[in-house]
Amino acid sequence: MSRMRERHEVGPVPGETPLRIAVSGSGICDTAIATEAEAVGRAIAEAGAILITGGRTGVMEAACRGASRAGGISVGFLPGGEGEEANPWVTVPIPTGMGQGRNFLVARAADALIAVSGEWGTLSEVALARKLEIPVVLLRPTLTASLGLPIAETAQEAVQMALRLGRSRRAPGVAQ
Repeated sequence: MSRMRERHEVGPVPGETPLRIAVSGSGICDTAIATEAEAVGRAIAEAGAILITGGRTGVMEAACRGASRAGGISVGFLPGGEGEEANPWVTVPIPTGMGQGRNFLVARAADALIAVSGEWGTLSEVALARKLEIPVVLLRPTLTASLGLPIAETAQEAVQMALRLGRSRRAPGVAQ
């Protein structure tokens, strides 16, 4: 049986494979959304989880910056064939050569996905995650607001919800 933590505890669970939390959002965002995304990335790293993104600019870059500054690991599934296209905060760039098809990899690699604002690419990652039965949490939703998914009010709440849902997905039937 896996060792589970109370929701208020931070950091990795000894002996447990780190959760992988994807952050999806627009490649272009304003300062307020970037600040939220950076806080999400930082909270993911502080929880001992691995950040998964599309590895480029905007929300993805801000989340990676937050994770990096907190000493975390970020994986960027890149649309092109070169690792150099990753934002400077990505720890592990993975060039896919798949263009927007890399959205499937972002969703599939995650135990849970947090969508921060976003546009059509974000909506596609949310749809793919749900099709794969991967839990999704929305933060500052735009196109995704009417989907009936959990909506967080803060970056910290979004990460706590994603961690809880990701752990539940890994160990169905275990009380959280």
